[in-house]
Amino acid sequence: MKPIHTIERRATAARVMIVMGTRPEVTKLGPVARELNRYPRQFQVTLVGTGQHRDLVPQQLGLFGLRLDHDLKVMKAGQSLADIAARTLQRMDHLLGVADPDVVMVEGDTSAVFAAGLAAFYHRIPVAHVEAGLRSGDPYNPFPEEMDRRLVGALASIHLAPTAQARANLLRENVPPDRIYVTGNTAIDGLLFAARRAGARLPVPGEWLRQRRLILVTAHRRESWERGIREICLALGDLAERFPGVVIIYAVHPNPRVRDVAREVLAGRERIYLIDPPDYAGFVALMKRAYLILTDSGGIQEEAPSLGVPVLVLREITERPEAVAAGVAQLVGCDRERIATLGARLLTDPQAHTAMAGGANPYGDGRAAERIVAVLRAHFGLAAEPPPPFVPATGT
Repeated sequence: MKPIHTIERRATAARVMIVMGTRPEVTKLGPVARELNRYPRQFQVTLVGTGQHRDLVPQQLGLFGLRLDHDLKVMKAGQSLADIAARTLQRMDHLLGVADPDVVMVEGDTSAVFAAGLAAFYHRIPVAHVEAGLRSGDPYNPFPEEMDRRLVGALASIHLAPTAQARANLLRENVPPDRIYVTGNTAIDGLLFAARRAGARLPVPGEWLRQRRLILVTAHRRESWERGIREICLALGDLAERFPGVVIIYAVHPNPRVRDVAREVLAGRERIYLIDPPDYAGFVALMKRAYLILTDSGGIQEEAPSLGVPVLVLREITERPEAVAAGVAQLVGCDRERIATLGARLLTDPQAHTAMAGGANPYGDGRAAERIVAVLRAHFGLAAEPPPPFVPATGT
């Protein structure tokens, strides 16, 4: 059995298993895998997919020049969260028994991430948690992500926190300070990598956007299914009706609880387009073109400030308060009137828009993957010291 937390000089390449299942996880872990591959004598990288976004993950990996080594194939139609966790745990248990990695790296807060971390713990394999320390303070909001990341945090032995605030959260939970590293968020690495390749290619007809300001929308979170999605859609209709110079593109999640409501409320409305989620490069191109983004996505809250696009966060609370504090994002919840009012303010008040668009991104500088690999090199005795912590810029 391995000790849970080891620091030892390696005679052979350290075996790093990276587990990912969703497209956002690939965006954040792809840069780390690419950076690890720069040290082939020091690291042997194995990429494992859970199968949650089966069609999107290989496409996303291709953007980074990567491919999966193993697919756990845990996804089935109509499954519950317990089904996902149970199958991930069982299949990771078998894979870990065969592959015997030196460290298992996971990112974020899905149920599959928690289960993969738990399987590694059962094998006494250290867990490195990317994007560690995010907390909303409410176990049920977002659900189940808030509890998933807390549970992964209890299992991890290497905490790769994106910000000083995330580190402070972990310290309050009595995580030893020498196991926490502030790296910045790899989402920014992935965004900048994709932005350089996205160019001007848009995944929608150009005539939709001609001489119009674009409001780009994503909304899909589980806690919004009952009432929130409908309120969001009604607010989008209000904005389109009030501002004829605006076009709204809603990248609609395929879940029927989201898709059916969006179609019912918005299908056929003038200058509102419901599209399937494009590939990441295409979505980045839309973000670059957007005047305003409305989203309940955690990743987009981090990414949009790097592109100078204001964000209205369609949630009541967020585990990413740094953007709100920096003035580049604003919480609006799922209330129709509040969304429409604050959206209208940014469309009519150039100073308010400029103030949000010009703020500094508190989440990263595009070098988080470098810091994470430097942490692992120090962890395995391949470098004398871990890297200095990420400190966000204070200017525009």
